[in-house]
Amino acid sequence: MVDIPDVLSLMEHWIKEEHDICHHVVNSGMHGVMEAHRDSNLREVFESADLFALDGILMVLIARLRGFKIKKKHTGPDILWEFARAASEKGYTNYFYGDEEPVLLRLEERLKGEFPNLQIVGHRSPPFRQLTPEEDAADVAAINQVAPDVLWVGLGMPKQEKWIFEHRSQLKTTVAMGSGAAFKFVSGDISRGPDWLRNMGFEWLWRLLSEPKRIWRRVFIDAPQFIGLVALEMTGLRKFGR
Repeated sequence: MVDIPDVLSLMEHWIKEEHDICHHVVNSGMHGVMEAHRDSNLREVFESADLFALDGILMVLIARLRGFKIKKKHTGPDILWEFARAASEKGYTNYFYGDEEPVLLRLEERLKGEFPNLQIVGHRSPPFRQLTPEEDAADVAAINQVAPDVLWVGLGMPKQEKWIFEHRSQLKTTVAMGSGAAFKFVSGDISRGPDWLRNMGFEWLWRLLSEPKRIWRRVFIDAPQFIGLVALEMTGLRKFGR
């Protein structure tokens, strides 16, 4: 169980010492856990990942209840931003896969504006449909041609995690990380709440107000179910997982 700074340190370790292996990092919160609870295939993906970096106030609170000293300081978009800072200083290369072309262009513009030395070796916005085998192979070939240190996959949960799981044996990248909405956050397409609100653990409320159609189910259905299942587990009434 690690904080985001430890995630970044581990990513750097892999790039320096284990660069011939594709390491899958899942960065998700309550929403991802509930998806995996309902989908045994996604649960297999999560359990096969090299690292699960928790996100969201509910995950942090549960970790604290279980005795882990986890701080609510960084979230998914912060991993991308903070790694970009380190990558610009140390020369690590990055590739962005997913989301829409305009979002990717604004993402690169903002990152390069803040970190001029950042090496972005490519990006690709795949169609929002099932790819043909030829299209899929072409995307993998384009990524492998530049062999980035980190491949950021922004296809949304759970699609991005399943995509990494299915392709990791083919990918020439050291770290493949599901990025969720980080592309839109960092590019500025979706505004984030003020720091004081995020530090209090209420960024979910900001997102609910700004993206009600996208977030309402997580807040009003997934969150209560998650809390109930955690309560059952912690009281010993039910057991989950292995």
